[in-house]
Amino acid sequence: MSHWRRIPPGIWALGFVSLLMDVSSEMIHALLPIYLVTVLGTSTLAVGIIEGIAEATASITKVFSGALSDWLGKRKLLAVLGYGLAALTKPIFPLATTIEWLIAARFIDRIGKGIRGAPRDALVADLAPAELRGASFGLRQSLDTAGAFIGPLLAIALMWATAGHFPTVFWFAVLPAVLSVLVLLLFVKEPERKEAAGPARMPLHPRELARLGARYWWVVGIAAIFTLARFSEAFLVLRAQSIGLPIALVPVVMVIMSLAYSLSAYPIGMLSDRMTPTGILIAGLALLVAADIVLALATDIWLLATGVVLWGLHMGFTQGLLSALIANAAPANLRGTAFGMYNLVTGLAMLAASVLAGLLWDLAGPQATFLAGAGFAVITIAGLIWIRFRSLLEEPGRA
Repeated sequence: MSHWRRIPPGIWALGFVSLLMDVSSEMIHALLPIYLVTVLGTSTLAVGIIEGIAEATASITKVFSGALSDWLGKRKLLAVLGYGLAALTKPIFPLATTIEWLIAARFIDRIGKGIRGAPRDALVADLAPAELRGASFGLRQSLDTAGAFIGPLLAIALMWATAGHFPTVFWFAVLPAVLSVLVLLLFVKEPERKEAAGPARMPLHPRELARLGARYWWVVGIAAIFTLARFSEAFLVLRAQSIGLPIALVPVVMVIMSLAYSLSAYPIGMLSDRMTPTGILIAGLALLVAADIVLALATDIWLLATGVVLWGLHMGFTQGLLSALIANAAPANLRGTAFGMYNLVTGLAMLAASVLAGLLWDLAGPQATFLAGAGFAVITIAGLIWIRFRSLLEEPGRA
């Protein structure tokens, strides 16, 4: 508890902002793949393409929003704009009657995510004491992911209460999105910038990007390889349906995954403040290999649940840690740009991974998709050991 009290109130507030928005988003996204496939007749390849392009759109937007936050020397304004845009898109989902409207809403929602993502992460880095940076990112990630399992739980309850009426569930998702914006406006205060860390004049100029340094680009490269080894969580939902889980209960997959993610992210964040990251990253990849193998072989709900738990633990072991490594490696007045470039590279990797996953699913079935993911993860582990990147990641790098 004393450790929690040392984390600044602004980071707690940002965590609850993320929690509320994730409750809203996951109420929709836990059902959207099934809605697209079963109601609108979309193929799984199309789901993979839609999810991949949507996330890539968010990642590209993060580059420019992150750089703009460095240029302005302000983070909160862009975070409010991004969360506000996402909140405004939520009513489109229950009103949409065609796939084109749903795709448009999904993309606009992801643009909002792109606008807020890098400035918010840079704001966490600005607010966090250097010795608590891993714990701070882990806490925000834990609260964010708590929303990711509360949302599907609400979706399950509402699907049961409404006899499977998708639009009603989508309407209920509007409220937490609005509350998220209000919490951000009222409870998050931007810290004063130190003179040495004033606004960057041209954040995307090659000269400024060069200031990010080799250590930063190594972290980005490793994160991209991590992302290629996994794909959109939409395929976890489709896997649940493929083994016969009733549609009303399919969101439980995201509940289980997000619960494992949420419970592990903060402890791993604290651990990363006290030890070097190499072992944690390799452990996270080993969990992904195990998750993919179990999901490929799953024939009942218990094996499915085991694979989903392992997938969530892999996320908890890696995502907050990678964000903390980015924050530690980047100059203070280029953190927005640093997070933007990081998200661009990993978003493009997610696009490639999701399209490949959808193609394999359509051509050879779900087993091929998850076994391919396991193969990429094994290659990644071997690559990390082979290139011996310990010295590049294990420097303290606290700023």
